[in-house]
Amino acid sequence: MSELQRKWDAIYRNAAEAPAASELLANHRYLLPERGSALDLACGLGGNALLLAKSGLNVAAWDVSPVALEKLRQNAQRQSLSVNTRHCQIGAESLPTCAYDVIVICRFLDRTLCNAIMAALNPGGLLFYQTFTRDKLDQHGPSNPDYLLAHNELLELFKPLSVVFYQEYARIGDTRLGNRNEACFIGQKLER
Repeated sequence: MSELQRKWDAIYRNAAEAPAASELLANHRYLLPERGSALDLACGLGGNALLLAKSGLNVAAWDVSPVALEKLRQNAQRQSLSVNTRHCQIGAESLPTCAYDVIVICRFLDRTLCNAIMAALNPGGLLFYQTFTRDKLDQHGPSNPDYLLAHNELLELFKPLSVVFYQEYARIGDTRLGNRNEACFIGQKLER
């Protein structure tokens, strides 16, 4: 068992079992295809995977924590939803080419995976990505800059995708309102 798995197993062992989907996915659910395949990458307790399954997609959910995956399986079963879970250390080699119509990533950042993530999308496929920025207003989320986005970094990392939606409010306007700690991106792989 890796140190990373130990860390996340401990976090998820005492976590709530009914997570909400990410703000980005929940607010843009209407963009999802009526059918197809979806991947919730670094899914944790699987709030995104459950929403994708409720939307009629064939869902794969991958994570390093078997504790989180077991809780996700139980939640899916209680809701009569089908989610195919996979315990794995996520790496570029684990992502197949042209396999998913939708990929969702929330609060996970490994810059070495960007090309493999884009390659895993089917033509016309959508990437929903929401994660923490360096310009956070509070200490929620990681403090290590390796796991925090620079200003507009998601736009650079996924430049080959067509931008459908982008949000990064940071410190503009009334900082009491809106998602201030995270960047949100939806990109579409162009059809060939």
